[in-house]
Amino acid sequence: MPRAKIPSQYSPTRRHLLIGGSATALAAFAQWPGAASAADLDPERFLALSERLTRKDDLSGDIATAMLEAFKATGSADELVSLVDGTDNQELADEIVAAWYSGVSPDPDSNDVLTYTDALMWQAMSFTKPMGYCGGAMGYWAEPPAG
Repeated sequence: MPRAKIPSQYSPTRRHLLIGGSATALAAFAQWPGAASAADLDPERFLALSERLTRKDDLSGDIATAMLEAFKATGSADELVSLVDGTDNQELADEIVAAWYSGVSPDPDSNDVLTYTDALMWQAMSFTKPMGYCGGAMGYWAEPPAG
C-alpha cells in the first residue's frame, strides 16, 4: 500500500532550500573585506599617496593631516580612497598636487592657507623665497649669489 503524501508546512521545499543556500552564501561574503571606506583613510595613507603623486619623499605629516581634512570637507573622501586603492582619477590627483604646490586648501568654500613657507612652489622656484621670509643671516643680501 503506497504511503500518502501529506504536504506539511514544515517540510522543506525546493524554494526554501534555494533561499537558504543563497542566504548562506551571502552571509559568507558579508564578512569579506571589501574596499576601504572613507573612514579608513588616515593621514599616513594620504601622505603616501601625496608623496607618490608629487614624487617628493619629505612632505610634512602635519600638512598632510590638514590637507586630508580639507579634501574630506569637499566631499572627496570616497574618491580619495579609490585613488589610494589604484583607481585612475587624474582630476583629483591634479588637485592634490596643486594643493601641495600652492599650499592652499582645496575646499572652494574655505580661504585657508594650509602652508605658505612649506608649499612646494618654493622648491620649484629656487630663484626666489616666500615673501616676508628671510633668506639668511642679517646682511646675507650684500654678498653676490654663489654660482
